[in-house]
This record gives sequence, C-alpha cells and structure tokens, in this order.
Amino acid sequence: MSHTVTAELVATVLSVSVEVGQKVEATDEVCLLDSMKMEIPVPADVAGTVTEVVVHAGDHVRDGDPLVIITRA
Repeated sequence: MSHTVTAELVATVLSVSVEVGQKVEATDEVCLLDSMKMEIPVPADVAGTVTEVVVHAGDHVRDGDPLVIITRA
C-alpha cells in the first residue's frame, strides 16, 4: 500500500532529502519547504520505501500537492 506525503501550505521546495529506493521511518525528513521566509521540514508520516519523488528543489507547491510517495513497510 502506498502513502503520498503532501504539502500542507503554499511553499517553495528548498531541498529533497530522500531518493527512490531509500527506506524511511515515520519521522524522517523527506523535504524542506520555504514559506514566507520560514523553513518547514516535512516528515515521512509512515515508515517504508520511497517509490517516487514528485518534486525537485525550486518547485512551487500548493496545499495538497504530492511531494513524495512511500510504499509502507
């Protein structure tokens, strides 16, 4: 079963901390967003393996946009 980590606000992607095939825990940071000059780390939410990285550094995202897809362990 897969889980999609989504943006919770309008922001710019500063960096992506994971790559496809990487195993993550529920608290691991998957990317770092910037909104109104504040850095916002985004956690994985679930443990599993990253199957897709949807965004790249410099992308603009809105509330609900997918960031990373994780297949649950």
